[in-house]
Amino acid sequence: MNKNSSNMMALAPNTSNKRETVCIFGTGDFGRALGHKMIQCGYPVVYGSRSTQISNLIPKDAEVLSHTEAAQKAAIIIIAIQRQHYNFLTQLEEILHGKVVVDISNNLKLNQYPESNAEYLAQLLPGARVVKAFNTVSAWALQSGALDASRQVFVCGDDMEAKQMVMNIVRALGLTPLDKGSLLAAQEIENYPLQLFPMWKFPVFLSLGLTAFFFFYCLALDVIYPYIYEKNDFSFFIALTIPNRVCPVMALTLLGLVYLPGVLAAIIQLYRGTKYRRFPDWLDKWMLCRKQLGLIALAFASLHAVFTLVSPIRSFVKWRTSKTIISQALNNKTEPLDTTNAWLSDSYLALGILGFFFFVLVGITSLPSVSNSVNWREFRFVQSKLGYVTLILSTAHTLVYGGKWFLSPSAYKWYLPNIYMLSLVVPCVVLVVKFVLIFPCVDKPLTKIRQGWERNPKYSE
Repeated sequence: MNKNSSNMMALAPNTSNKRETVCIFGTGDFGRALGHKMIQCGYPVVYGSRSTQISNLIPKDAEVLSHTEAAQKAAIIIIAIQRQHYNFLTQLEEILHGKVVVDISNNLKLNQYPESNAEYLAQLLPGARVVKAFNTVSAWALQSGALDASRQVFVCGDDMEAKQMVMNIVRALGLTPLDKGSLLAAQEIENYPLQLFPMWKFPVFLSLGLTAFFFFYCLALDVIYPYIYEKNDFSFFIALTIPNRVCPVMALTLLGLVYLPGVLAAIIQLYRGTKYRRFPDWLDKWMLCRKQLGLIALAFASLHAVFTLVSPIRSFVKWRTSKTIISQALNNKTEPLDTTNAWLSDSYLALGILGFFFFVLVGITSLPSVSNSVNWREFRFVQSKLGYVTLILSTAHTLVYGGKWFLSPSAYKWYLPNIYMLSLVVPCVVLVVKFVLIFPCVDKPLTKIRQGWERNPKYSE
């Protein structure tokens, strides 16, 4: 008897899990996409619109009413219209009093208005409980289900109960709510979707500047110099040879710039004797974009690998090889194998392959899907320990390849060093300083400082 009754209770519908009706003002792309997603998740949806005629674009299970009738049927009203059309809401002030009003709007540019759209809405409807949410999710992501890149939803508001109600809806839609605090945070939330790769600006501009510098540097030494002094036209170097020199130089330089701010931060902490003082702003910004610098460096390294693989099929390489063979045949003399050069060549290639392998490994662990699956110690081991192994291998790869030019007078055209010499400046500085920092006499006080010890406690204020 008890067993049967328990089964009947388990099969009975649970009315406590019934979703509350949600009203959406606006039948545009986002309003329709959000309503469709809510209906899929079990929410009754009613649209408030100027026109109550049913359109085939509206989700078939949704109801379309006037603004007044729709607002009366729900405790949560989502405003899916632009700020310039908010004025009609003042006519509904009495109906919206005490209800949760969710502002999902965005602007066309950063800080377009003195106050955020959500704060403006709260001024128009002083009796409503205004919450900012959903503005970081696109209509396309809701329609296609491709929410992996935009799963996080920022939520802010002055009423804790209203925020919780909205966050429950966010969770029900399979999204992740993030409480950003009071409605004062709405300005920041509204600016977020308007930022175009904010952490990539400095790395990209720096990379473009360095690329242009190294390109014209190679152009002057490898094309213009031979044309002026030797009357040789090597202008075709612009297509492949120069890019294949610029890419490895950029990869090694940027990789050095990834680890340079870390050693600078260690020096600053040793000098100050405390970790409780902020780093200079330029160093803070530099450290925040190290991941982006590393990924751009990996892109240059990948291009270098591709350029190197196609080099043997170039006409210039084939011509140079055939010229050497014909010269040996005409002179009836075969050049003996230079085992020293063979060792250098194989070592150079082996170091490059290993360096690129570790570079790819470090780059893969930078991806959010991978970094989220490892703990902090594992992530730090890959990014720091293996990162320095990558830097050492890449620097050794360049040293073995271009080291012979350091003492060769012919390498200094117009008294300028070869581009490979320039590429070694930053990584060698980083490795030398890092080598000094791992000495026990330096590492021990640095570790104490990072654990909270202070040489002069007044800086902790």
